Amino acid sequence: MKTKDKLMQTKTLGELAAHVGGTVIGDASIQIKSASTLDKAGPGEITFLSNKKYVPQVKDTSAGAVIVAEAIDSRASLLVVEDPYYAFMQIVVLLHGHRQHPQTGVSPQASVAATAKLGAGCNVHPFAVVCENAVVGKNCQIYPGVFIGPNVSVGDNCIFYPNAVIYDGCVVGNRVIVQSSAAVGQDGFGFATHKGAHHKIPQIGRVILEDDVEIGSACAIERGTLDDTVIGKGSKIGDMVAIGHGTKIGAHCLLVPQVGVAGSVTMGHHCVLAGQVGVVGHIKIGNLVKIGAKAGVIGDVPDGATIVGTPAIDAGKARRAYSLIEYLPEMKKKIKEIQRRMDKTGNTDE
Repeated sequence: MKTKDKLMQTKTLGELAAHVGGTVIGDASIQIKSASTLDKAGPGEITFLSNKKYVPQVKDTSAGAVIVAEAIDSRASLLVVEDPYYAFMQIVVLLHGHRQHPQTGVSPQASVAATAKLGAGCNVHPFAVVCENAVVGKNCQIYPGVFIGPNVSVGDNCIFYPNAVIYDGCVVGNRVIVQSSAAVGQDGFGFATHKGAHHKIPQIGRVILEDDVEIGSACAIERGTLDDTVIGKGSKIGDMVAIGHGTKIGAHCLLVPQVGVAGSVTMGHHCVLAGQVGVVGHIKIGNLVKIGAKAGVIGDVPDGATIVGTPAIDAGKARRAYSLIEYLPEMKKKIKEIQRRMDKTGNTDE
């Protein structure tokens, strides 16, 4: 693979502005060779501001340039754009590029079934396995230890990092990335308990990963018991996320690491679940929902809601409720004192 230094390019701030459709305030001729954070960026580096709490750092940053949404006091030159974080992403890609994958062809140490089909430009690394009747599209990267099961269908330009597993019959769209040690399509957690024993239920559904999905390392995406588990177009699933059988995740959702979603959940589009959120099974989560870290979701959630806590409730109500927690012992004492006074008053009246 190419190193960061070999990928790195140098551009003037004016060239970067043209690339992202922004406006320069300051010296457009300065040379930008890399990107960094506000507190660490130095001359020749570009950084960004997307959170107002970091405004004081912009004034004193040593960066050559800062990407901002509006003009701000800074000794650095400014690149003004509508969406600083998105522009920063574009610039990082321009300067550094994405990871470059080796062009190796099919290794003689890989195991590719005679009935499997590989598209043009695929690279299959040592000790990868592509099973019977699997169909893999063009320009896919299949790293060592990957297992692509029987009758799997894979689209074009996909990347499977070491030890990723795609179980039998699953469907993977175009430009999908599956990070190392993720498992897609293993049996759902389905058992019928009878007289104290747990009897395994065959899981006859599949997992479908639609176009532009990314699955993080050590994820577990269960196949459906009867219906398919579906991860919608453009959704990104963080590391160590578990998604239960038959769950439907809508398009362009973000599930941050360590989220757990039980089976038969239906989730709308553009939802964001923060770290360690737990979702019970058989509920419906609407579109554009935001769920705070470590929340426990036990019921349906309407479109556009922002919820936090366990059990998860409206974020506004939760903030008011949680702000009182530290005062509860003192409130308890006051209530007991009021009760004693009321009892004393009542006894005197008698």
